[in-house]
Amino acid sequence: MSRIISKKYLKEFWENNRDAEKPLKQWMLSMEPFCWKSPDEITRHIANSRAIKDNRIVFKIGGNKYRLIVKVHYYADVVYIKFIGTHEEYNRIDAERVDRY
Repeated sequence: MSRIISKKYLKEFWENNRDAEKPLKQWMLSMEPFCWKSPDEITRHIANSRAIKDNRIVFKIGGNKYRLIVKVHYYADVVYIKFIGTHEEYNRIDAERVDRY
């Protein structure tokens, strides 16, 4: 079972972007029950996701209105939130280096 560090950031985001709450909760439900072994395993299982460098995965959230970047530590079953923002905000960052939290 994967631990998401930190759900607090997602909650803070959806409190300011109410339409993001339901898709982010669905994303959490799709991530937590599994012990992921590789980026390919995640992208095969979860639609609208793609692997990038450094064990990071980018997810399109809410019909691609939002983007979520996580870094996965596969050996420890931990998923770290690196970025959550609008698609426009995502376009202004370096997805392979961003570390907002």
